[in-house]
Amino acid sequence: MECQDACVYCFARKTHSYLDLDTGLGFDSQIVVKVNAPELVRREIASPRWHGAHIAMGTNVDCYQRAEGRYRLMPGILTALRDHANPFSILTKGTLILRDLELLRQAAEVTEVGVSVSVGFVDPELWRTVEPGTPSPERRLDVVRALSEHGIGCGVLMAPVIPHLGDSPDQLRATVRAIAAAGATSVTPLVLHLRPGAREWFMEWLGHHHPHLVRRYERLYADGAYAPTWYQRRITRHVHELAAEYGIGPSHRGTARHLPRREPRPPLDGSEPTQLTLL
Repeated sequence: MECQDACVYCFARKTHSYLDLDTGLGFDSQIVVKVNAPELVRREIASPRWHGAHIAMGTNVDCYQRAEGRYRLMPGILTALRDHANPFSILTKGTLILRDLELLRQAAEVTEVGVSVSVGFVDPELWRTVEPGTPSPERRLDVVRALSEHGIGCGVLMAPVIPHLGDSPDQLRATVRAIAAAGATSVTPLVLHLRPGAREWFMEWLGHHHPHLVRRYERLYADGAYAPTWYQRRITRHVHELAAEYGIGPSHRGTARHLPRREPRPPLDGSEPTQLTLL
């Protein structure tokens, strides 16, 4: 329920309050770790009550944020899912997923595995201010490229598209072009949404860095957490047109890739985890 990625727009900030913790700087720095997560996953999916439902990871906070380099929870989780042939998907901004490439390949031999990387823009200045704890967009696209080169198709969630900061035609084109060049199997745009908890933190950031945009945001998000439908449709249409131009298309919910079966591989060695570079 907390994340070192420190994205100023993160909708999961509100969940930090469930533990009576701060949704601002506290969300970025107070990391609560469920160190027995692999054991809990293995026990749950081994239960007769479990019917093999798809498990989506990284949909609230990043399962490959920097703390994973220290606690190394994902290898145990992936091993459990592989051993029980349970379908799963991962959404991440982290390069650390490449550490578990072999486990992903093994899992894909026995079940459906989906991997997506989040890249909303490629503007380095925008990245430094709104996603200060994440690997750069360039490094994230390197992850897409590496996974593709190893036979694991990887889509891109183009999120968030940030109004008035990352939504110009030139910015959208540059982002889609970079996504296509990395070999992404799909691109799905998602416009910034500002739920309670995230909204207050983002608007404070906006007032400090781009005060001239505050009134425009107040109007754009006057009806709630989401930008108007007309704006969302305009961005989606434009991104899909660019994707078609560059030879990729939107993702289709429920679609998964499946690698051909290979000979069993030896288990991963016991070497210490390393965090790949942010830059």
